[in-house]
Amino acid sequence: MRKDNNIKNQYRINEQIRVREVRIVGDDVESVVMPTFKAIQLAEQKGVDLVEISPNAQPPVCRLIDYSKFLYQQKKKQKEIKAKQVKIETKEIRFGPQTDDHDYNFKLKHAQGFLTDGDKVKAYVFFKGRSILFKEQGEVLLLRFAADLEEYGKVESMPVLEGKRMTMFIAPKKAPAAKKDTHEGAAVEGAEDVAEVQPAKKAPQQKAKKEYKGPNMEGENWDD
Repeated sequence: MRKDNNIKNQYRINEQIRVREVRIVGDDVESVVMPTFKAIQLAEQKGVDLVEISPNAQPPVCRLIDYSKFLYQQKKKQKEIKAKQVKIETKEIRFGPQTDDHDYNFKLKHAQGFLTDGDKVKAYVFFKGRSILFKEQGEVLLLRFAADLEEYGKVESMPVLEGKRMTMFIAPKKAPAAKKDTHEGAAVEGAEDVAEVQPAKKAPQQKAKKEYKGPNMEGENWDD
C-alpha cells in the first residue's frame, strides 16, 4: 500500500492541476497548449483523466489517459527497471601471512566463482600478534592471488596495510548479469567459514545377525 501511495502522490490529476494552461500529449492527441479548464473538459468528453506527467515543464505537460491504467503502467515500468538492475556484492576472503598451498587453492577456487558471478572480491591478510613482521610475505601472497585471478578479474586497488589487515580489491572483468537476491555480506573468512566439501559418509555397516540354530545335541544353545 505504501508503494502505491508513493506513486499516486507523484502526480496531480484533473482539478488538482491548478496552473493556468498545460500542454496536452497523448496517443491520439497532437501536442497542443490550452487552458487547463478546457483540458479537463476534453478529458471528460473522452472519458479519461487529465494527468500531469511533467510539472516542471513550461507549461506543465499533461496526458489524457485513464488514471488507473496510468498507475498500472508506472508500476510495471518500475518493476522492469528493478529487474534489470544489477546488484554487485563484495565477497571477503581472508588469508594468514603463512597460508599453505591447500588453503590457498581452496580460496582461489572460491574467488574465481565470485568473480564469474559478477561479485567483487576483497582479499586481505590478517596479521595476528607478531606475525606483522611478515607483512612483506603477506603482500607477496596478495599479488600472487591477483596474478592467479587475472583471467577472471582486475585489481582495483593494490595491497594496502591498515592496522592488522593488508587489503586488496579485485573487480570482475565481465559485466554481471541480473541475479536474484542472495544473502548479503557473504565472506570466506578461512576454510571454516565456507561450506566445506566433505566426502560422502559411508552407510554404517550392519552387524551380521546371529542365526539361532536351536539347542545342540547336548541341550545347550549353539551361541552360548
